[in-house]
Amino acid sequence: MLLKIMLLAGLLSGPAWAGIVDNVRIALSQNNFAAAEAELSAYRSQRGIDPPYLEAYSWLGRAALDDGQYDQAAGYAKETKALALEQLKQRPLDAEPHLPLALGAALEVQSQVLAAKGQRTQALALLQNALRTYASTSIHDRLQKNLNLLTFQGKVAPALKADQFLGATFAAPDQWRGHPTLLFFWAHWCADCKAEAPIITQLRSEFATKGFKVVGPTRLYGYTAQIEHASPSDEMQYIDAVRHRFYSGLLDIPVPVSKHNFDVYGASTTPTLVLVDRTGKVAWYHPGAVPYAELRSQIEKLVAR
Repeated sequence: MLLKIMLLAGLLSGPAWAGIVDNVRIALSQNNFAAAEAELSAYRSQRGIDPPYLEAYSWLGRAALDDGQYDQAAGYAKETKALALEQLKQRPLDAEPHLPLALGAALEVQSQVLAAKGQRTQALALLQNALRTYASTSIHDRLQKNLNLLTFQGKVAPALKADQFLGATFAAPDQWRGHPTLLFFWAHWCADCKAEAPIITQLRSEFATKGFKVVGPTRLYGYTAQIEHASPSDEMQYIDAVRHRFYSGLLDIPVPVSKHNFDVYGASTTPTLVLVDRTGKVAWYHPGAVPYAELRSQIEKLVAR
């Protein structure tokens, strides 16, 4: 159900019927696997197997996983991965955007199916091997995210680094000691991050007397809404403008700006929310937006420790 809501939300915010990927996502948002497969079959007969086809096909595995159809999800993911590896014989992974999305999704689904079936060791091995293979590619953060989902809780939270800061600063590496802390990974282009900001602002106020802190890591992406290839200084100015417009209740929190933090925390999804306890250990790790009630419940557990 969550995936269907995300699909519909994505379609509303982007161009509808833009191609095979959107067509398949529309069918899957209606739980119509037959229609999605028909779209893929028609596309394949006309244009063959290419990266857009593979990205669209990868959504079958994601949708099946969301529905708890683990064997079906594993089958779709296996086929996506095999076809993606064939494509990699002809081109680098990041030569265009569709192929890394397809392969990343296939590896993600495979690992999550293994974990759901209680095969955690196999899931970890799959992700660790993939990280070694694709360490210098765009799917690194996605693989790290899935590894973190299985291993992060209870571990010492990696210290944040910063090339630049916005808002307040803090002293590394003991920035969390003694304070229950929320790490709010966000991006200047992220609509879900903007929607999450009022929730975090409210909860920060509610738990301030408990020593609750918020840190908001972000990073440069090389562009802004107005500039396709933005310089770091132009993008920093843009990030600060976005911060003042959409994050007015969080202007005094530390905002370390560094890709390193996103790599270490596997923040390929924005927002990514991480709760760190008073001893500096990860208590909760969540890629994606979280409703007020759920996040409040997690923070209540954190401050009660």
